[in-house]
Amino acid sequence: MLVLGIDPGTAITGYGLVRQNEDGNLQVVDFGVILTGTDETMPDRLASLYAQLRDLILLHPPDSSAVEKLFFQKNVRTALSVGQGRGVVLLALAQAGVPVGEYTPNEVKQAVTGYGSADKAQVQEMVRLLLNLESRPKPDDAADALAVAICHLHSSSYQRLMEE
Repeated sequence: MLVLGIDPGTAITGYGLVRQNEDGNLQVVDFGVILTGTDETMPDRLASLYAQLRDLILLHPPDSSAVEKLFFQKNVRTALSVGQGRGVVLLALAQAGVPVGEYTPNEVKQAVTGYGSADKAQVQEMVRLLLNLESRPKPDDAADALAVAICHLHSSSYQRLMEE
């Protein structure tokens, strides 16, 4: 199963593609960030995010996807901006027919590290170990997206076991 994990935003959206082989091992297919121009209007940035994400989905068609849920932000402007980016991500995935799982940051941390209040360094180190990478994935947004994909794979595996 190939999962596309997304850490949404309007300036920077992290993505991570992780495949779980039949033996249960995890393998990185691709990861990185989608950037939009800070000099662009918000509608243009959202259109750019949509187009780049659509191209990524066409390049690496995922079986499933996972998107980090918006958590409470003290800065309302940041929360609105992330929410707009998240909406575009959900639209692109829905239009591509890709099933979507949604997880809070604490659910992702719990799934990856076993501790829902883990810090970024702990999450990045566990992502490195679980994916057998030589170094922690960079930038942070891409590492977060890989963690979201791993969370979804773990959750999906657990759900399949419960159904059996």
